Amino acid sequence: MKFTVISPEIYTYGAMLIGGILKDKGYDVSIKNKLSARPKDTVMMSLYSTLHLRSPILKEFIEDHRKKGGQVFIGGPVSAYPEIVLGELSPDAVLTGEGEGSILKLVESGISKDVPGLSYYDENGEIIINTPAVPASMKRPVPLIPTDIAKQDIRGASAYIETHRGCTGTCTFCQVPRYFGRGIRSRDLEDILKEVREFKKRGAKRLSVSGGTGSLYNYKDGHIDEDAFVSLLKGMAEIMGSKNISSPDIRVDCISDKVLDAIRDYSIGWVFFGLESGSNNVLKHMGKGASAEDASKAVLACREHGLKVAGSFIVGHPYETEEDYQATKDFIAEHCLDDCFVSIAEPIPKTPLADLVLKTPMDENPTYIPHTGEYRSLKLTESEARSFDLQMHADMYKPNLHVITDQIFNAYLAGVRKDGNDVRNATELLFKYYG
Repeated sequence: MKFTVISPEIYTYGAMLIGGILKDKGYDVSIKNKLSARPKDTVMMSLYSTLHLRSPILKEFIEDHRKKGGQVFIGGPVSAYPEIVLGELSPDAVLTGEGEGSILKLVESGISKDVPGLSYYDENGEIIINTPAVPASMKRPVPLIPTDIAKQDIRGASAYIETHRGCTGTCTFCQVPRYFGRGIRSRDLEDILKEVREFKKRGAKRLSVSGGTGSLYNYKDGHIDEDAFVSLLKGMAEIMGSKNISSPDIRVDCISDKVLDAIRDYSIGWVFFGLESGSNNVLKHMGKGASAEDASKAVLACREHGLKVAGSFIVGHPYETEEDYQATKDFIAEHCLDDCFVSIAEPIPKTPLADLVLKTPMDENPTYIPHTGEYRSLKLTESEARSFDLQMHADMYKPNLHVITDQIFNAYLAGVRKDGNDVRNATELLFKYYG
């Protein structure tokens, strides 16, 4: 049996992992980031974005490949809602949850009730959802690393190395704790470093720590294992060089002096916080578990340790008022972040935010309400206008001078329009299946 593992646009770690498991068992496996496969290959497709589900090109590829005698199985984060995947893309089946534990069972048994986590249409056109797959082992073969991994750039990294699974947070917009659970399962350090060596051998230029919050590596009994995190970054830096390691994603309540020193000494020296909002009202509704005051202390602590700080913000939450939005602008002005990323609240299916959006009338959802303020001539929605405004506002307060040229203005404008359109597509998909 021959396999093609496809991860559209970027080689995700999950796709590489599935490829590695199949290759380890002696199968003929190739990995691609484009929609192409040998005619009768079994395609294992890893989809990480809800937007993939509305792609006519993706749907056409799947239909065409199946007509040519090949099979298509879909996994990845979108598998959390198999009824949408089956309804929109019509693959042979969906492998839900952590597919590593079920992939070989699927290869051996085919589409059957014996495969945990498999979802498919039966002969009567009814959706069958098998018993959930159990959490996968953190011991696994080396991923199948593509030969052109050096060309990949995901926020500056060739790839993200998975160090652990799970998140202690309860953010209402996030799929991670609902996909992997709130308990933390960590990999052995030597297994991680073996993988890092293999990525370097294959040409990877920079690697980033993945896992939601990097400092939760080896987290146990409610405590961060600072020494384990230090050993992780130090070990990776000894292989790749400290300027080729990043540990970007960390919660503001998961840092310490030791953690910050390790990031400074063994990485590129940046911390990326999911700040989301400067309003405690919005943070409470988002389930962040940390206040704006906590975020402020974390930013200041990073500066004391000589680190650069980037923050992500979400606008357009159904509960966000004008006062809440202003609080976010005030937070940015006060802290002069080195970089900012702004997105519109996306209702990922089966998250509490999605449930809230389903209960919110369209004429009360800021992603649909026409903006009537300063940017009304641009014909933006309220969410789009806030995103556009916040990005330009953040540029004014970055430590180095940033001039808003016509080129930057137009790039921000095009970006927020695309973001708004993407979120509306996701919202309409949500209503189609769950409304």
